[in-house]
This record gives sequence, C-alpha cells and structure tokens, in this order.
Amino acid sequence: MSFVTTIKQQFEANENVAYGKKQSDYLKNNFPFYGIQTQSRRDILKNCTSIYKDEIKTNFRAICWQLYQFPHREMHHAAIDIFLKEIKNKYQIEDILLIEKLITTNSWWDSVDTLAKYAVGGYLKAFPEKTLEIIEKFSNSEAIWLNRTAIIFQLGYKKSTDFELLRSECEKHKHSTEFFIQKAIGWALREYGSVNPTAVLHYVNSTNLKPLSKKEAIRKII
Repeated sequence: MSFVTTIKQQFEANENVAYGKKQSDYLKNNFPFYGIQTQSRRDILKNCTSIYKDEIKTNFRAICWQLYQFPHREMHHAAIDIFLKEIKNKYQIEDILLIEKLITTNSWWDSVDTLAKYAVGGYLKAFPEKTLEIIEKFSNSEAIWLNRTAIIFQLGYKKSTDFELLRSECEKHKHSTEFFIQKAIGWALREYGSVNPTAVLHYVNSTNLKPLSKKEAIRKII
C-alpha cells in the first residue's frame, strides 16, 4: 500500500460529516472536507509519514501533486505540509514550476497564503537572482492568486524586505477591485510596517490605495 492510499484511508476513517460541512461553509463551499480538526489532521499525517519515510523523501514532489488531485481539502493541506517539510534546504531551480501549479490548483486563501510565504518566499531566498523574473511573471498573470502571491511572498522577511519591490507591486495592483488583492496589499504593508512604520505610513499617505488596503496597512501603526 502506498502513502497516498494510506493517508486517504485514515482521513476517511476519521471523517466527521457535520464538522466537515462547517469547514466547507467557511471556505465558501469551494471544497469538501472530511471534517478533521487541524491538530488531528497533523497527527494522522505524522503517523502516516513515519511509516513511509523513504517513499516520501524519495518522491515527495510527485506525492504532493498526487494529493492535490483529490477533492478534499485535508489532502491539499497534507500536500503542503509535506512539501514544506521536505523542501527545506533542498530547493531545486525547477521547483518553482511545481509551486506555481500548487498555487493555481484548488486555489483559495488558506493554501495560497501558506505557499506564498513559505514556498515562494523560501525558494526566492534560495535563488534570489530569480526574484524579479518570478515576481514579474506572477504579477502580470491573469490569475489573481499569483498576483496575491507576488504581493505577499515577503511576509516574514521583516528587515530583509525589498520595500521598493513591495511598493512597486502595491502600485501595480492598487486599483484592483478584487477583495483578496486589496487585502493582500494592506497585509504586506502592515507586516513591513512592524519594522519600518515610518516608510509604510509615508507611502500610504502619498498614494491612493483602496480604503480596505489603507485600513489594513496602518491599523497597527496609528
């Protein structure tokens, strides 16, 4: 039996239909859920990965993509957890292709935000020379989740944030009517504002951000 088959069986065995309905409702019914709480899901994943350590280490990229083909959200979350654990300090230059596929498949904020911050953020720390190329591609895409990724990938960079790049992304997308883009702009600016509030406040006051973006950007500064 393979890891993918085993984890699917374990999730099915722990299904809670009523809680799954609540989880699905929370994500606007974009995905079905088995109804497994986060810690329980991670415990199941930990037990399964301990049995299939060699298979996962050897083939985690393919396994993650295989998990993403299933409809249930727990399978997608398991894929992301495995990817982020196994990819640490092991990024290959072509991994951005898989990361992009994960971002644009079964997309919603709960998966995209994690992948943007940790997968894209981590990849571009490993290959900083690829930053402008990748972010320009994502930023110019018609896929709003790639646009959002281009705005928020520096979450967690703190003082290492390239504020010129962040500001450029905000300027490019500041007229967007998409809720998730407006929110991303505010979130990214607020995060950088925790280490450089003066710069963020000056930028916000000197440009015409959407009200939601502005509110989110400065709510911890003033």
